[in-house]
Amino acid sequence: MEILDLKPIDEPTDGHRALATFDLQLNDSVRMYGLRLLRMRDGRRLTFAPQSGHRRVATFATALATEITKLAIDQYEAVTADDRNRH
Repeated sequence: MEILDLKPIDEPTDGHRALATFDLQLNDSVRMYGLRLLRMRDGRRLTFAPQSGHRRVATFATALATEITKLAIDQYEAVTADDRNRH
């Protein structure tokens, strides 16, 4: 499993903050596009699949969601490290 592309963003989302959008290759057969890494109001960071209208197009088992989120956080922190170090 790997992050293919991650773009930091800073957008409010129903009281939460969207930190990044990213594309994910789950395995050799499945790629997902437009996932979002959010910082929840309570400080947790979670990954959400894209939506079609008001419905999510996918959900993940807890263990897989945790693994995807960890990959996304690691990539987000690597991409934004220079910005954080400048301040």
